[in-house]
Amino acid sequence: MKSYEAEKKVVYRGLVLLAVVTVIEVIFSLFGKGYLGWKEAYYITWVHYVVGFIIIILSLYKAYYIVAVFMHLAMETKTLVRTILIPLLLLVFAIGIFLYEGVHWGNNRSYVLKQDLLESERIVPEIPQDIKVEEYEGIH
Repeated sequence: MKSYEAEKKVVYRGLVLLAVVTVIEVIFSLFGKGYLGWKEAYYITWVHYVVGFIIIILSLYKAYYIVAVFMHLAMETKTLVRTILIPLLLLVFAIGIFLYEGVHWGNNRSYVLKQDLLESERIVPEIPQDIKVEEYEGIH
């Protein structure tokens, strides 16, 4: 069993580590937006992807560290860790699928709205003016 002072050092080390990783994320984000140094980075697509990928990796590291150290899951059995993490991963997967599906429906809706604005040709035959409507209905 660890002493109170040892546990306090672990917590402070974790807070400093998380703060440093957060500062690194902010620096990368500012760089990707063109605020630090390279102004043209804002207009280059691949820079946004690289910066986004780095920020995602650093955020996942922070999440792992918080779950492992502060929630003490690193010291638990594998079964308990799986019991906690698998539903969380399924929730994240479901949110991703819902977002994908929502974008799909949004694109379909905008396509339908564009098609509604197009002029179309009349497909119903015109009723001849010299025939009465009752006679015309009897022809069919």
